[in-house]
Amino acid sequence: MATTNDLQFNSLINNLIKEGFLTAADAQKHYQDSQKKGVSLINYLVSNKFVNSSVIASKISIEFGVPLFNLDAIDPKSLPLELVNNTLIQKHHVLPLHARGATLFVAISDPRSFQGFDEIKFSSRLNPEPILVEEHKLNKAINTLLEAANSSINDLLDSDLDNLSVGADDKDAISTANDTEDAPIVRFVNKILLDAIKAGVSDIHLEPYEKVFRIRYRSDGMLHEVASPPASISNRIVSRIKVMSKMDIAERRVPQDGRIKMILSKTRAIDFRVNTCPTLFGEKVVLRILDPTNAQLGIEKLGFEPEQQKLFLEAINKPYGMVLVTGPTGSGKTVSLYTGLNILNTPERNISTAEDPVEITVEGINQVNVNPKAGLTFATALRAFLRQDPDIIMVGEIRDFETAEIAVKAAQTGHLVLSTLHTNDAPQTLNRLMQMGIPAFNIVSAVILIMAQRLARRLCEHCKIPAEYPKDFLLSSGFKPEELRQLKLFKAVGCELCSNGYKGRVGIYQVMTLSEQMRALILQGGNAMQLAEQAASEGINDLRASGLNKVRLGMTSLEEIDRVTSEH
Repeated sequence: MATTNDLQFNSLINNLIKEGFLTAADAQKHYQDSQKKGVSLINYLVSNKFVNSSVIASKISIEFGVPLFNLDAIDPKSLPLELVNNTLIQKHHVLPLHARGATLFVAISDPRSFQGFDEIKFSSRLNPEPILVEEHKLNKAINTLLEAANSSINDLLDSDLDNLSVGADDKDAISTANDTEDAPIVRFVNKILLDAIKAGVSDIHLEPYEKVFRIRYRSDGMLHEVASPPASISNRIVSRIKVMSKMDIAERRVPQDGRIKMILSKTRAIDFRVNTCPTLFGEKVVLRILDPTNAQLGIEKLGFEPEQQKLFLEAINKPYGMVLVTGPTGSGKTVSLYTGLNILNTPERNISTAEDPVEITVEGINQVNVNPKAGLTFATALRAFLRQDPDIIMVGEIRDFETAEIAVKAAQTGHLVLSTLHTNDAPQTLNRLMQMGIPAFNIVSAVILIMAQRLARRLCEHCKIPAEYPKDFLLSSGFKPEELRQLKLFKAVGCELCSNGYKGRVGIYQVMTLSEQMRALILQGGNAMQLAEQAASEGINDLRASGLNKVRLGMTSLEEIDRVTSEH
């Protein structure tokens, strides 16, 4: 049975015949030729100049009641190309023109394009409204768009990529080498991931804006831009990453979490923790690179001072008690804890961890991903661990009273508990536990060591140069008058082997054990300032003092220590 569109289309051809633009025989012949070539009759008539493009456009506008528009009048840069991917544009021979409210105005030249509007609606989440344009102008605009997108990606891909296996996990791994549906996008995404791994990057940010799509790497704690593909292909790149991490590609209105495993060889695989967040101009994606080799650095490479390393090793080798690591996000707390766990990971010990999520997988350690939506919280996991004959428990983060209470009780009853909190320094951690509702007498009986830490960028050994500073500035920075004569400091320059004069990072630490005087002060309700004064009187370096030691050793610059310890 003929559709309304078919009947209107036939009426259009009949009108062209009646008005002398075509003969009936020519119309039949052109129709058969267009079918053989796999193009629409209108496309065939216009491209072969059998009928003028403007004539056909005006006839279609009248016959189908669709407004006619001159495509020359619109700026190609203003097209909302992120709403409809290039595959749909090419498949249905349409072009998104403008989005207003819940409506997306779509340029068409052939009434048959109406058949693709359901797919366009699903893709854009908007109601498509047809706008008629001339066939040759639409052809030109679409071809220019597709050529620009492909050449932009090819320019960014400067070398062939090896076959990779990429998926949500080992069982779901898929070979990207055989993915030909959108091969340039697949190769581009693979290159972004591989380049990040080679550069030792910690995070990848993909950020859509109105007219640009920015890709940045976080290297040594600092973000820098590495690519800026056309905004028109942002949806294709994001969709590819969502497919790889087993997310719902049709859902763009709420944040999603996923995971990618990239198998580089038989012996090495890299995990990516993926999160999407809807923004004004599309979904922002952040990938955290979880490289298991980061937790196998060895304690000597973390940056401890000799006395600090001795205190940390003594604490984690005690049979029970609580060791707390504190610092902001990205300060290396997880690496420090896993360095300790790797030392403790022997067949004689039962080690369990609860994390949100597990960032580094280690054989021999029982690791649990907490899932609050399913009822698996830190507190729930801790209760389960205590029924599983544990020796050592690691809690990803103490966020609430319930988790803190169970962790403290576990530390008091024969278990070694390692965990993290978000505070600025070690003394403030004790106050934070009291603010959560943990009684002071429980804190002093459970906590054996608190370690605050930051990560500072290392100066590049190839290009760093000596630095000179005014005497008053050095004194105000924390250096002692008697050391100024022998003091030799360095500053960043920058070369082809580093990033702005820095390469790699080193930890700076405040490692605080609880002396008898400290315990007495806690029981008396001492505040963070009093606790900090007591720690200083006992010769415990705060973060600033530890940072200045790294400056004295030429590991980093004074400017870098000022940046990471600005709150002190």
